[in-house]
Amino acid sequence: MAKIKVTLTKSPISQKMNQQLTVRSLGLRRVRQTVEVEDNRSNRGMIHTVRHLVVVEEEGD
Repeated sequence: MAKIKVTLTKSPISQKMNQQLTVRSLGLRRVRQTVEVEDNRSNRGMIHTVRHLVVVEEEGD
């Protein structure tokens, strides 16, 4: 299955609690940290929730 690279670019501290928890559930803990997640509907929905805090890079497969 395809992977997506997600990088946290802004701090979620002043955001709503559900956005803070979404960032944490994506596996992001620090600003400028990058993680690879599976490209599926649930992860796409989480990324959409915090789209103003992250940068997404598509992995070519």
